[in-house]
Amino acid sequence: MKLKVAPHISTLVPYPPGKPIEELEREYGITGSIKLASNENAWGPSPIAVQAIKEALQNLHRYPDGSCYYLTQSLAGKLGVKPEEIVFGNGSNEIIGLLIAAFLQPGEEVITSHPTFLMYQKLVQVQGGSNKVVELAAGMHHDLKAILGAVSAKTRMVFLDNPNNPTGTIIDKDDFALFMEQLPQGIIVVLDEAYVDFMDPELRIDVKAYIRDGKPVAALRTFSKAYGLSGLRLGYGIMDVDMAGYLNRVRQPFNVNSLAQVGGVAALEDDEHYRMTLQKSSVGIAWLSREVAKLGCRPMQTHTNFFLIDVKGDARKLYEHMLHQGVIVRPMQAYGYPNYIRITVGRADENERFVESLAKSLKELGYG
Repeated sequence: MKLKVAPHISTLVPYPPGKPIEELEREYGITGSIKLASNENAWGPSPIAVQAIKEALQNLHRYPDGSCYYLTQSLAGKLGVKPEEIVFGNGSNEIIGLLIAAFLQPGEEVITSHPTFLMYQKLVQVQGGSNKVVELAAGMHHDLKAILGAVSAKTRMVFLDNPNNPTGTIIDKDDFALFMEQLPQGIIVVLDEAYVDFMDPELRIDVKAYIRDGKPVAALRTFSKAYGLSGLRLGYGIMDVDMAGYLNRVRQPFNVNSLAQVGGVAALEDDEHYRMTLQKSSVGIAWLSREVAKLGCRPMQTHTNFFLIDVKGDARKLYEHMLHQGVIVRPMQAYGYPNYIRITVGRADENERFVESLAKSLKELGYG
């Protein structure tokens, strides 16, 4: 079939999905594998959220609430923002797309970093926009000075994930304040804070203060990480009321399903599960970093539930070697780091199994 497709669509490379864990086990002839590759919550969702979702199953014949009323009210109270300053989406990915759809015209520019979350650039291309990509600075941090230097008359948006995925690094609050002072007026800055829950609160950028000051800043957050609801696809943006109003003009009317809404409300009520996730993630990251260093690898400092490891050799080969042992990690050559893997903190038994598999693989591959 010959189809007429715009060049910015025909040249788009699809986001590479991973295979189901069951399929990997079938291909490699393994069982009982563990997955530490996707930055998921190893302790699962709140039991309170699971129970609420079970009780809501009988209402699946009804359309979801298009306004996410109860979820919005609950979250607004918890965050100390106006309900009108929150926009919910089918994952925070959708909020990225809504921002681009609302505020970017074909031919206009968006500045992102490299490496960073892949979907920013893909969604800009879908809209017919132009991507300007700035390499990370030394230490794998966003290069705010270089980003300012890349701004042109066509620049409409800047995406900064804080903490950064895949490096786990963060933006200094004072550096960001100076960046905002020097950025030309009218350019929207999107802070993707998918992993902000794992950050020290003292190090977080006060997004609400910038919004109150009339700055065009939007923060993106998710229930996928600290709240363990990845499978429900629930994310949101915090932004000025006017900005939120434009996103509500372009979003689909029932974009957040009813189970996600119910689960989100219940998850916000379970502070104990939330605190447990953060505490065990912190302990696990610290333990893993120490054990990895003992094996001669170089763990990178992180402010998330994942971190990079310099394995001092071909990370793709190491990934394959560990996969045959039923341990799934993420090789980083696609991000420009051929000697690095990225792992998510797991439960204690998963972390121990990862270290055992890493030690075995490093020895048999002759790395170090």
